[in-house]
Amino acid sequence: MRTGKLVMVVVATLFLVGTGTAGAMGIEAAVGGWRQSPSGSLGYDAVDDGDILDMEENFRYSEEEGFMGRVVIDMPLVLPNIYLMANTMEFSGTGQMGEAFKFGDISFDPGEFDSEISLNHLDVALYYGIPLLETASLGLVDINFGINIRLYDYEVSIHQELSGLDESEDGFLPIPMVFLWVRVSPIDELSFEVEGRGITYNGNDMYSIIGRVKMNILGPIFAAGGYRYDKLSVDESDVEMNIEFSGPFLEAGFSF
Repeated sequence: MRTGKLVMVVVATLFLVGTGTAGAMGIEAAVGGWRQSPSGSLGYDAVDDGDILDMEENFRYSEEEGFMGRVVIDMPLVLPNIYLMANTMEFSGTGQMGEAFKFGDISFDPGEFDSEISLNHLDVALYYGIPLLETASLGLVDINFGINIRLYDYEVSIHQELSGLDESEDGFLPIPMVFLWVRVSPIDELSFEVEGRGITYNGNDMYSIIGRVKMNILGPIFAAGGYRYDKLSVDESDVEMNIEFSGPFLEAGFSF
């Protein structure tokens, strides 16, 4: 996989954090792992339905662990707050097709093939909270809304050992989204959170929903767990994806 570009994503995240914390009123940071279960289908320059490959039946991908890292910066005055989140999505395996199929400019023979898919991405959200809601609810409810840009760095490759055929496609896909974040804190040490990011345009659908339970365990240190669901249904640059990823996650971090 393209680990070099993933490093660039992490560096960009740290740079944005560094520029934002100088005048920030508060910061929250966490790292963890997300167990991703893939489903759906993918094709590259497909001619007919026989060129659309199923993630489970054809690619034969199974669950994988992905990295999650996030930083939330509460900005002062009228500046929008900043939410940065980096995620890795990388799958590989040996698949099977009963008939010949086309992928990109290559027509592959029936039989086994090796493949890799990478959908690493960075979310950058700018948001505001509903004025005075947290104060009026005595800290019980906090609702935030804004815009999110998801920056996908994707790569898909197929290699067939017997025929010696190879094909790959990679690219960079920025996606603007609506952002919503709701937190309910019945006590100071415990909170329930739901994050939503999504957009629909020209037949393309992209959604990401995160449910999280977070508990402070020692001072500013907290542990959290929850469930995440992502849907990516898009046809861009001859790459047709209708993919879903879902599964539980755990994370640890600090806030002050």
